[in-house]
Amino acid sequence: MSLAGKAAIVTGSGRGLGLAYAQELAKQGAAVVINDVDQQIADEAVAGITAAGGRAVAVVAPVGSTETAKQLVAAAVDNFGRLDILVTNAGVLRDKSLLKMTDEDFDLVINVHLRGTFTCVREAYAYFKENRIPGRIITIGSPTGQRGNFGQTNYAAAKAGIVGMVRTWALEMKKAGITANAVIPVAATAMTKTVPFFQKAVEADERGEAMPDFFRKDLGFGTADDVAGLVAYLASDAAANVTGQAIGVGGDRLQLWSHPEAVATEYRDGGWTYEALGERFDDLFGQRLQTVGEEFPELPAELQPETAGSK
Repeated sequence: MSLAGKAAIVTGSGRGLGLAYAQELAKQGAAVVINDVDQQIADEAVAGITAAGGRAVAVVAPVGSTETAKQLVAAAVDNFGRLDILVTNAGVLRDKSLLKMTDEDFDLVINVHLRGTFTCVREAYAYFKENRIPGRIITIGSPTGQRGNFGQTNYAAAKAGIVGMVRTWALEMKKAGITANAVIPVAATAMTKTVPFFQKAVEADERGEAMPDFFRKDLGFGTADDVAGLVAYLASDAAANVTGQAIGVGGDRLQLWSHPEAVATEYRDGGWTYEALGERFDDLFGQRLQTVGEEFPELPAELQPETAGSK
């Protein structure tokens, strides 16, 4: 399962989850193109990988444009002689409820997450196909894209769109032996640090301690390193038959998400008229309607967040 001799691109890999993915790929033997918008952060990521015995170079550019996608692929080929793996992790957040979300808020998130995934995958796929490389495409989804989340219209649209593209790419790339999958991570990030619900987990992690089992097992919430193993596995030859999947990982939990399927089906001769729906919809589907958003179990008393006055 070694990745020795392979080369990877990880977008948005200067810090956080993306850096953990890049470090794990390098640990398993792959040479890595680091990508970030901050030169210093990108250089530090490269230095960390090379100090650990790995190979890495940096491309400092925002993803979204075709030009950046071409630059990333060229960096892998020019520096490492090839490209085998693409991980599309780059993203931004502009969380606001619908009436407060501006066009700019929406467009920025869609451009980086959704368009950035599209342009980078298109460029990598072209290289894989031309050079007959059974490449690995690993995109990053989110529970928000699977279930929705308050204040994240733009992010939910982007992440749901990424999973939709993955299913299509799995069909289009199958003949070439190229896989495309989406990883759905649940991990401590800069964003979750601000959420009181996760306070005790984040504090434990920052102290270098294991997160309480409630978070790691019941919630499937862990560290960035807990996600990185799956990314590296999907990049390996061992995962050659895994494609078109959305796979969740966090803490001690691994999940295979289902594709959308009909949960109930009813027929009526002549079709469903307005009047027929009014008469029968509630009886047929009222108890089968699907919930939206994630529902977390209640925090145990000892894991309740501390307020300023409670310390």
